[in-house]
Order: sequence, then C-alpha cells, then structure tokens
Amino acid sequence: MKHKAPTQRQLKVSEELRHSLSGIFRQGSFYEPALSGISITVSEIRISPDLKNATVYVSPLGGQAPEGFLETLNEIAPQLRYELTRQVNLRFSPKLFFKMDNSFAVASNIDAILDQI
Repeated sequence: MKHKAPTQRQLKVSEELRHSLSGIFRQGSFYEPALSGISITVSEIRISPDLKNATVYVSPLGGQAPEGFLETLNEIAPQLRYELTRQVNLRFSPKLFFKMDNSFAVASNIDAILDQI
C-alpha cells in the first residue's frame, strides 16, 4: 500500500499542534500525578488527511519511560485535546493517540555501531 506524502496543510497543522502540545507539557497545564516530574518531548505529530486524528510521537527526557507512561498519556488524551482546542484555532480538534518515539534510541544505536568500525 502506497502512502501519500502529507499535504502542506497537514504539515502546517501538525507543526502548530506539536508546538502547542510541547508548551502544554512544559507548563504542566494538566493534572496527572503519574506524570509529575517527567519532562516529555514531542518529536513529531502525524495528522490524518481529514485532520481529525493525530498520532503524537513522544519520549520522556532522559530516555527511560516509567511503567504505564503511554497508557497514562492515552488516558488523559481528552484533557490534552481540550487544552489544545483552547490554543489552536481549528474547525475540528483532532483525537490524540500517543506512541513512543524510538528514533533517538535507533540513532544512538547506529552511532554505537559506527564507533565500533
């Protein structure tokens, strides 16, 4: 199955959502005891062509995710969606689905392999 490249609109909305969601995590404008003291990095957001669903790729700063990290984020996704709605002016506020971003681990693994050569 061939995937189409994202449109300019998708890219623009994704970047605006990423910026706003990063600010929400930085400010701590939500309450979730399981995530207190954890700095969360939003590396990428991929949004569906209809702009109604967004996959958010996150990683905890320092690399070690506590148990239940993604489950907790997906549970509070409606609360985070509400906060995003207040900051980003869109016709529809997309549903958020959180996934772990492993790109930093892969990059560091590649660096380690290259260092061995």
